[in-house]
Amino acid sequence: MSSSRPDPTHVPLAVVNRLTLYLRELQHLISDGEQTTSSSQLGRRLGFTDAQVRKDLAHFGHFGQPGIGYRCDDLVQAIRKILGTDREWRVALVGVGNLGRALLGYRGFSRQGFRLIAAFDIDQEKTGTKIEGVEIHAMSRLNEILAQERIELGLVAVPPADAQGVTDQLVAAGIGGIVNFAPVTLNVPEGISKVGVDLARELEQITFAVANRLREQP
Repeated sequence: MSSSRPDPTHVPLAVVNRLTLYLRELQHLISDGEQTTSSSQLGRRLGFTDAQVRKDLAHFGHFGQPGIGYRCDDLVQAIRKILGTDREWRVALVGVGNLGRALLGYRGFSRQGFRLIAAFDIDQEKTGTKIEGVEIHAMSRLNEILAQERIELGLVAVPPADAQGVTDQLVAAGIGGIVNFAPVTLNVPEGISKVGVDLARELEQITFAVANRLREQP
């Protein structure tokens, strides 16, 4: 098995999205005691064709062995290297409301290589306290703490009206990637990566599919 880190500008985002699905499914297979899998099995479990799985992986190198398929452990290691999660990423959270508290309690971050180091909020009653072992700091200490803790990624869980301002502060402090949970589109400079997570939009996509299926019924 061999792989190489590709030029990210040449890999479609849809392929990267499916890579994360392959990784999760492989981890489930390993937890179930499976040592090997195939493109057919992996695709069937996720609703993709085996050709799609092979095409996606071919963006990054050659994987698997004839007659054996993919060794789950090896493919997990390869995909984690491609995604950059074969190392620990230090993360800060801005906004410790209901959603922020839930994010602080989410165990999946650490399992995938993300360590929540610090959180920030404008509420003075929250600053100085800890949630899930993570200390809440005042926004006035953002630059200081991010530099001190060598934080690389930011999670934005603030009201929509505040999201751009918080993002500007994170970018100015040297954060290279931002995940935004506020339902607004952020403007960031070239070279800064951003992802928006809009839960209502995800539900709208589901209701579109369900509503249209109902309309087709006699």
